[in-house]
This record gives sequence, C-alpha cells and structure tokens, in this order.
Amino acid sequence: MTETIQLGEINILVTKKDIKNVHLSVHPPDGRVSLVAPSATRLEVARAYAISKLGWIREQQKKLENQARESPRKFIERESHYVWGRRYLMTVEHQDSKPMVKLDHKRITLIIRPDSDAKKRAEVIHAWHKSLLHKLVPQLIKKWEPKLKVNVTGYFLQRMKTKWGSCNNNAGHIRLNTELVKKPKDLLEYVIVHEMAHLIEPTHSDRFVAILDEHYPSWREARAELNALPLTADVWKG
Repeated sequence: MTETIQLGEINILVTKKDIKNVHLSVHPPDGRVSLVAPSATRLEVARAYAISKLGWIREQQKKLENQARESPRKFIERESHYVWGRRYLMTVEHQDSKPMVKLDHKRITLIIRPDSDAKKRAEVIHAWHKSLLHKLVPQLIKKWEPKLKVNVTGYFLQRMKTKWGSCNNNAGHIRLNTELVKKPKDLLEYVIVHEMAHLIEPTHSDRFVAILDEHYPSWREARAELNALPLTADVWKG
C-alpha cells in the first residue's frame, strides 16, 4: 500500500513494508522522493520524519539538478562520444551506401549517406549501441543465472528517461536502458544483477538488499558511480 505526503512543492511516496527502519531516498535523475517505513508506522509519524529531513531532501535534489548533463549530441565531426566509459571523437564519412559505425582505439567513424540529418544519424548510432549491448548482455545473464538460481526468459533494450533497468517478475524478463552502453561494463553488469535479483524479490526489501550483499558486495559503490556519471540530455522526443 502506498500513500503520498505533500511538503510544499515536494511529493513523497510512502510505502509500508515489513522492515525495521525508515528508508528515505531521493532518486536520480529527476529528484523523486520515496520513503519506506515499517508496517506499523502512522502516516503522521512518517510525515514528521520527512519534515525533519527536509533540508537533506532539498540538498540532494539540488545536487541532482546541478549535476553535469551531457549536452545534446549532433553526431558531427570531432564531437565527443562515450562507449563503455571511454571517450572517443567522432569522424563522419559520407558514402552512398548502407549506414554503419566503426570503432577503433581513438575514434568512432559514422558512415552515412550525404543527405542524412541529425535524426537519422541518431538512429544509426542508437542501432549500433543496441548491437554492442546484444553482444554482451546475454553473456552476463548466462554468467549470473546459475549464481542467482534464476531463469531470465528474455531481455529488452530501450531508451528510458528515469531508470537504468526494470524487471517483469511475472514474465521473467528484464529491460535495460540503452544508455548503459556509454558506461563502464561493470556498471552494466551491476544493473543486470540488480534486475535479475528482482526475479527473486520484486521489491527493494531487506531480503533484496541481502541478496545483493551476498552476490554483488560492491553494489553500493556501483550504484553511486552510475548515478554520479553525467545524465544524458533528453534529445529523444515521443
């Protein structure tokens, strides 16, 4: 059961669970606030706790607001792009042939037709990003299935505005944000393990935390690093 606390301009989603302590979180990238409280907690008590933490909430939201955002990409000559945490410069070649992307140790070469606009270039790069993820994601799922004793029925790659990943516990599949291709590979692995752990425990309960602590002890560091990296500008419309 969830309820909402309104503190001025701040909405706080309150969830009651079978836990011992109150957990207050400010979530990237948009500063959404959630509070998880023990089952017996009255809403007035949760509200009083939230009020006592109002300064901290605003401080965290301000940090997210000021966090470096990756400027919108134009996919032009000598523009910076990231792949697996490394920075590359883009080279653009115009050819009257099927668009493609090449990667070497210094640069990304985008080969496109002369009349390709920024939207078309973005589509070509996004398809390439998905192909890179498709090469790696199945290996990581296969690595972690026996460790976690779960079966992933399938995975999907898509652009997400507010999440790195999600899990459909009933269907047994996971979704991953294609922006993960820009982050170091170990952070992609963390997100995969996180979502696969949800196949065991759907909520962010104490049991879920215990699963991550056992199988991926550095998950807190990985989460902090992932959320500290630049957020991508919202260049996708729709």
